[in-house]
Amino acid sequence: MPSRKFADGEVVMGRWPGSVLYYEVQVTSYDDVAHLYTVKYKDGTELALKESDIRSQSSFKHRKSQSSSSSPSRRNSSRSRSRSRSPGRPAKGRRRSASQSREHKDDKKKTIQETSLALVVLVLFKPSENNTKRYNGEPESTEKNDTSCIILEQKLKPDLEVKRVLEQYSLRSRKDDKKTEEIFSEKKTFVAVKPIEKVPSKTKELEFGGRIGTFMLILLLPATVLYLLLMCKQDDPSLLNFPPLPALESLWEWRVFGIFLLWFFLQAVFYLLPIGKVVEGLPLSSGRKLQYRINGFYAFILTAAAIGVLLYFEFELHYLYDHFMQFAVSAAAFSLALSVYLYVRSLKAPEEELAPGGNSGYLIYDFFTGHELNPRIGSFDLKYFCELRPGLIGWVVINLAMLLAEMRIHNLSVPSLAMILVNSFQLLYVVDALWNEEAVLTTMDITHDGFGFMLAFGDLVWVPFVYSLQAFYLVGHPTTITWPVAAAITVLNCVGYYIFRSANSQKNNFRRNPADPKLANLKFIPTATGKGLLVTGWWGFVRHPNYLGDIIMALAWSLPCGFNHILPYFYVIYFICLLVHREARDEHHCKQKYGLAWERYCQRVPYRIFPYIY
Repeated sequence: MPSRKFADGEVVMGRWPGSVLYYEVQVTSYDDVAHLYTVKYKDGTELALKESDIRSQSSFKHRKSQSSSSSPSRRNSSRSRSRSRSPGRPAKGRRRSASQSREHKDDKKKTIQETSLALVVLVLFKPSENNTKRYNGEPESTEKNDTSCIILEQKLKPDLEVKRVLEQYSLRSRKDDKKTEEIFSEKKTFVAVKPIEKVPSKTKELEFGGRIGTFMLILLLPATVLYLLLMCKQDDPSLLNFPPLPALESLWEWRVFGIFLLWFFLQAVFYLLPIGKVVEGLPLSSGRKLQYRINGFYAFILTAAAIGVLLYFEFELHYLYDHFMQFAVSAAAFSLALSVYLYVRSLKAPEEELAPGGNSGYLIYDFFTGHELNPRIGSFDLKYFCELRPGLIGWVVINLAMLLAEMRIHNLSVPSLAMILVNSFQLLYVVDALWNEEAVLTTMDITHDGFGFMLAFGDLVWVPFVYSLQAFYLVGHPTTITWPVAAAITVLNCVGYYIFRSANSQKNNFRRNPADPKLANLKFIPTATGKGLLVTGWWGFVRHPNYLGDIIMALAWSLPCGFNHILPYFYVIYFICLLVHREARDEHHCKQKYGLAWERYCQRVPYRIFPYIY
């Protein structure tokens, strides 16, 4: 194993990824496995650099002094010759020989080339103050509404200035000018390259309570689902009325498990259909972009058609309600088996394909959070497929089954108004997610979290069986609401949906194309990573306006169930806790990623989710 060259705490010069600029950094740690140094820039940004991208300060200064000292002496000697006689005319009474003339021209050409080289070195190793601030997330003004093209033009301005000076005073031939243009074009290419994020190293800061916390969550999450479903089955679903535990044999039925497998693989077939556009995700740590097929809405239409055919042939969809507990257990067993498969296959995954937050080296923790970032079987992306398809579409099917079960059990010709509201609100939410499927590619689940038990259980069990809790509750505990109350709840849901959708649209459009003319009115704070932090629109109101809209909608989904029991409000209580915890994770990651720029953003937008409260 090669020994490290730089010690922790040592101040060195580190190259900014994707450019030729070196900045003063401090070594904070060293990864013996990946052979990468974690360094910290003055603005607080932390990156992982290879040893070849780091130089000691002494060698760096020595090289700079060499390049700057050689050039002026040659320029002085050239000027002294110019004052004595014309460069193109020999001295009186003496004719210059052909060899002397050639030597003089070669010397002159060399002098001009070294002069231009010195200017280039000055640009590379002594950038202007504004350039340095821009790379460190310290813009000339705190807020900008410039496009990324304008920022790039400002970065290239010193190069254009050097080129103009050289063309004005240079005596080179056109062939040499072409070579110079190639040099500058190559330099521009280096500057224009976007910084590549660091290759994932060992996870040092453990979330969710570390190894003990994740182990407890693996046990508590299935137990919570079982508890909630048993409570809904009781006549009195109060918290103090603990339900009796069912017999183990009543929780499992192979036929139910077979139906669940059929559902899962049917959605996989819909995912593989060559319909819908193919888009690229955000760059990975290696700079590569994965491709994703956007056809979730088409899968929803095909599923609706299949359900319609089953109802036409009088298939009893309320079978889902009668065996709801067994379906939940089947989904939990499948998600556990899937999680084991994901962890085993991740042990052979390359280092650059591991998740930033699930590479701790602890089995239980990595099993829970997900060891591999984007596990794929060929072009089939397992995490992306489970994120929206089986669970989210299954949620709508479960709600429909609950609606039909309510009509059958209570002998109703039409569903109750409360059941219609719950089904309508949640159907809108699912259709919106599938219609804007491409937006999920910028979320933390896809870009940061690995695919392990947390997401597998959440996508396949928690979403369809806990998010449908209101509809399941209304089947056994019907609630009557008036039309004015229904109208007020509908308005509340629409307000939450408008905030949620407009905020997400602003964020996703800006991330995809900051130079879009439609976004010219949006102001942002530039960062050292090349991305901008929005400080206008919804994102200038609170830091997570999409979370605010989500919570308002969650409340509207629970209100039709009345106020007799707190059980239907479990979803909104849980959702507030979930989003507050996720917001804290976002804050931690953004502070590490954006450094000083994030601190300025927090000063500009002080409220996190709830304006004037939190």
